[in-house]
Amino acid sequence: MKVFEIFVFLGSCLPAAYSNIPVVETIQHVLRYPIHASCRIVWDFNQPCSNVKQRIVRQIDAWKGDRLCPTTSPSCPKLPCGQNCLYDLVSVEGSSIKATHKTPVARYIDDIDFSFEDDGRGCNVKAFSTSRIWYALMDLGTNYCNLRNLIDGTGLSRSSGFVENTRNKVCTQYDQRNCERF
Repeated sequence: MKVFEIFVFLGSCLPAAYSNIPVVETIQHVLRYPIHASCRIVWDFNQPCSNVKQRIVRQIDAWKGDRLCPTTSPSCPKLPCGQNCLYDLVSVEGSSIKATHKTPVARYIDDIDFSFEDDGRGCNVKAFSTSRIWYALMDLGTNYCNLRNLIDGTGLSRSSGFVENTRNKVCTQYDQRNCERF
């Protein structure tokens, strides 16, 4: 993206609430992270995709609704204090899962997609989470945590041969993630 295009984007798309963000700071963000709050992750598992897919679906169902949403505590005096709740399964078709996650405090909705491919050695999973809010630029790693929390909840991240591949350029604020909160 050319610098001129960045200025045009910033001048025409950002709502008035963001008008006090310094332009230099915003340009640095645009160059460092995806242009929209989102995250792409590729995972490898040493097990069949049918097993991985089934465990993710079960975890989404287990974290449906707000009964598991944490409240504040001495160790977390300000919300959010974890987001292992408010997941909804949208569809399971062939080699893909579609789901949503609502943030516990503001109830913003993020769309989640998983695609599965058996690669002969195990299962390769491409995961993507993105904010539905069109003007969301930064997310403190929330979209990363939407995905990683599910994998941690299934126990798959502790399985032998688990490999994760992502970075700031494809995962907003990956370097600032805190999945204990987000």
